[in-house]
Amino acid sequence: MIKMNDTLENVILVDENDKELKIGQKIATHIRGDLHRAFSIFLFDRDGKTLIQKRAPEKYHSAGKWANTCCGHPRPGEDIADAAQRRLGEELGLDVALKPAFQTRYIAELDGDMIENEFVHVFYANCFSKPSLNPTEVSETDYVELEDLLAGRAVKTEQQAAWLRHYLEAHFEDLVAVRKQALLARHR
Repeated sequence: MIKMNDTLENVILVDENDKELKIGQKIATHIRGDLHRAFSIFLFDRDGKTLIQKRAPEKYHSAGKWANTCCGHPRPGEDIADAAQRRLGEELGLDVALKPAFQTRYIAELDGDMIENEFVHVFYANCFSKPSLNPTEVSETDYVELEDLLAGRAVKTEQQAAWLRHYLEAHFEDLVAVRKQALLARHR
């Protein structure tokens, strides 16, 4: 089991076009609200349901909130797709072929006086394996319909992480299109 030490992690600070500016310490970046590079993953099962995770209670922000399959930050010098693949393994013990979906930009105030200010690369894939949870990162998972997430039926809106709400509200049609691609790919 891999235990992250967020106080030792660095992130890549970027401009509005995702051009790298410099390196920042992860916690300090979230306190100041500096714009930084991130990734997010949506995995889909055979029925088109997406895998969501409940963040572990000891996470430094948004603890106990439900989020999409996996998210995180590339390390300095690390390719964004490689970082997404690495983190998927660290959090959920999964190794699937990720495909790029879309990019987005958002800012949100979080608990603990943190600010999430990210330029996000979103990936997707099919997943037919059972996750192996890293309990320091994820307390539980579930497969749910995107429509039920958006409507707050699968998980109440106030229990959803800020970034998941952003994806659902600002990119719902993109997620539906990605789900369709995932369902088509399972038959190839």
